[in-house]
Amino acid sequence: MRSIWKGAVSFGLVTIPIRLYTATEQRDVAFHQVHREDGGRVRFRRVCEVCGEEVPFAHVAKGYELPTGEMVVLGEDDFEDLPLPTAHRIEVLQFSPADQIDPILLNRSYYLEPDPVGVKPYVLLRDALERSGRVAIAKVALRRRESLAALRVREGVVVLETMLWPDEVREAGFGFLDESVEIRAQESRMAASLVESMSGDFDPAAHRDAYREALQEVIEAKVAGREMVRPAAPVAEGGPPADLMDVLRASVDAAKRERKKPERGSRKARESA
Repeated sequence: MRSIWKGAVSFGLVTIPIRLYTATEQRDVAFHQVHREDGGRVRFRRVCEVCGEEVPFAHVAKGYELPTGEMVVLGEDDFEDLPLPTAHRIEVLQFSPADQIDPILLNRSYYLEPDPVGVKPYVLLRDALERSGRVAIAKVALRRRESLAALRVREGVVVLETMLWPDEVREAGFGFLDESVEIRAQESRMAASLVESMSGDFDPAAHRDAYREALQEVIEAKVAGREMVRPAAPVAEGGPPADLMDVLRASVDAAKRERKKPERGSRKARESA
């Protein structure tokens, strides 16, 4: 991994020099935009609206448009010289219970690696976080914006998770929230039974990206010159809407049957094969 940022974590009078690494990556199938007729790559050029000339990337700057239509041009130096204490520092503000952070606020995750001279205070902070059961709430300026962030420990490494500001979360103003919906006690109990019958420990490795796998099969079939077999679309059954209790009861029964099936690769599954 390559570090994307170098700075320091500060809490109290303690300063920990660190490097920051992107902790996640999406494994999407990569595509290019091409001309449908001949497969040629479609290229885009940066053209100035005023002079009509193509602009090299090195000459592209940021522009803020005023209500008058005038443009304020900002260069790299303007961003570097911002008077922000968090420009090169992760400033710890407080330590809070993790359950006080609404997951919808979490944005991106980064690993923190200490410089050799900062290993001891890094381990000190890491162990203090683990013992307290809390997360450190901090502020940091990354990717040309200042964010709140949470510091927590994952597999012995301090992880920084940037957060959205409260005004960046949209309100869910849906009409049904103001409606009065009558739920019968029997329906409530059956729904709770369904939740219980489908409960289990979460293991992300037990799930797969079926869309990406199917897309890869399409690409491989194109390469091999084969026709893909399309699965038949499910046929919608007619008739009146099913009773909610019947649907819940059937769901509970199906979940129980599913849980009784031997796990793939288990001894019981091999013996029955």
